[in-house]
Amino acid sequence: MKDRLERISNFMVSLFAGIASFVFTLVAVIMLRDLDEQIAASLTMGLFALLIVWVASERPNSGHARAVSALIDRLLAVDKGDLTSPAPAVVRHEMPALASAVDNLFAQVRSNLDNVHVMALYDPVTALPNRIHFKGEADRILKTRGPGERVALLFIDLDGFKEVNDNLGHALGDHVLTMVANRLREVVKAEARPAHEPQPLLARLAGDEFTLLLPAVEDAQEAERIAGLALAAIGQPYSAAEHSVDMGASIGVAICPRHGEDLTSLMKAADTAMYDAKAKGRSRVSLYRPEMAAAVEQKIMTEKALRQALARGEFELAFQPQICARTGSVLAAEALLRWNHPTEGMRLPGSFIAVAEESSLMVDIGDWVIDAAAATLQRWRAAGMTQRLTFNVSPRQLERPDFFKRLRETLAHTCAPPWLLELEFTESLAMKCDEAALCELAALREEGASVAIDDFGSGYSNLSRLNDMPLDRIKLDQGLVQGVDVSDGARTIVSAVIHLIHGLGCEAVAEGVERTEQRDVLRAIGCDLLQGFAFAEPMGEAEFVAWIGDHMLPPARLPRIA
Repeated sequence: MKDRLERISNFMVSLFAGIASFVFTLVAVIMLRDLDEQIAASLTMGLFALLIVWVASERPNSGHARAVSALIDRLLAVDKGDLTSPAPAVVRHEMPALASAVDNLFAQVRSNLDNVHVMALYDPVTALPNRIHFKGEADRILKTRGPGERVALLFIDLDGFKEVNDNLGHALGDHVLTMVANRLREVVKAEARPAHEPQPLLARLAGDEFTLLLPAVEDAQEAERIAGLALAAIGQPYSAAEHSVDMGASIGVAICPRHGEDLTSLMKAADTAMYDAKAKGRSRVSLYRPEMAAAVEQKIMTEKALRQALARGEFELAFQPQICARTGSVLAAEALLRWNHPTEGMRLPGSFIAVAEESSLMVDIGDWVIDAAAATLQRWRAAGMTQRLTFNVSPRQLERPDFFKRLRETLAHTCAPPWLLELEFTESLAMKCDEAALCELAALREEGASVAIDDFGSGYSNLSRLNDMPLDRIKLDQGLVQGVDVSDGARTIVSAVIHLIHGLGCEAVAEGVERTEQRDVLRAIGCDLLQGFAFAEPMGEAEFVAWIGDHMLPPARLPRIA
């Protein structure tokens, strides 16, 4: 109807223009005689004709004008949040191609916004809700819980994931994280509630940290049961690009309202419980207890004091001799870290090393030990001493790609001879050394340094790997040595271990020798070096140097056993 009216309107305009032109021309021909008047009339008729042409050309485009106006109104509606309305009908009629393009444009915008929404609220690796999404949903669940209802929060931290990333690379590490997320989804699916009730909420917070919110649990025991299922699921082996990965998790559990009524309190409690699980050996579940908060506070205070100790120069080295079982000569000394606390006195490593290992402080403390050991070797060499100096290397130090470079630079700067240096690695760390670290150790050993494994017998060892490692000495764990003089079984085990060490081409070192009876038995069954209170306690450098002169024969450096 509208189009028909428009055509009639255009016809009337054209008819009027034609009649007006005819009348105007007729009048001009009849009445005008003078040439100037005829010229003026011709110009006027020409302008009038142009006007008629313009009107005739504009009228057919009036539909386009309305379409453009409607399109402008539609675009301005975006400012009010309208991204769903289609292009106006007049645009679709007058300019169908433009209408289709506008609809496609808005569809793409909506798709992009949906993608941005997903990226903002979901983890791109596991597709689980991220920290922001989890916080919003968890707050809502906690605020709407019914009277007397309990809500459990599980804080899940993977054990050993950093080694997976380091050994297999971040791509396979992400693949393992995806498998972890899928296993946790299966646990959550098994605990799903009726559709009208709040569902368990699983999320990845960051890195190797996951969290699980369980609405309306019966009691703490139910939460611990579900946490146990999650722990068992995560603990199953993983297969990633022909690699088999074993990994566990430490899980902390907090209950609302018992341990807090808001998400911040629950997260803090669950996080504290998770650290308690790690401190007790990892791969376990720990329910929050108030006394755990005191332990965390003590950890924070210790970490702060350690930073101050580094800045104030409060660390010292103590030295305990290693004695040749055959000759009684002092062949080496182990450098042991001590913290001369300004108010608590001398603190042993057991009171602070675990805290340092959990932070970056262990790297800084390890650097201090390297500097102090190199300076000590420089002084001993100047004094004509030939005892080896051995110290323990932390896993945190070995993680640094520049560890061996820095060690060499320190030795070169202090002119400390590498052949008087011995690096000790715990048994567990030695089993995790990658090929790059083993190559660096082999190169350092070629330069004259010695390599030892500490605490042998306290963990799991791959004998084939031990045979391939560049080793000079293996130190028996104190637990093996403790009953060697009173137990036939202990004596048999230690004797077998010593023969195994000799079979690997290494010297056997027994530490923790506290009684002369232990010393005599160890010497009789072939142990090479002895260390412990039966000979001397750890002492300061000046005391150690004096002790050598007062108690022992002149040392002789033994040739390396191939």
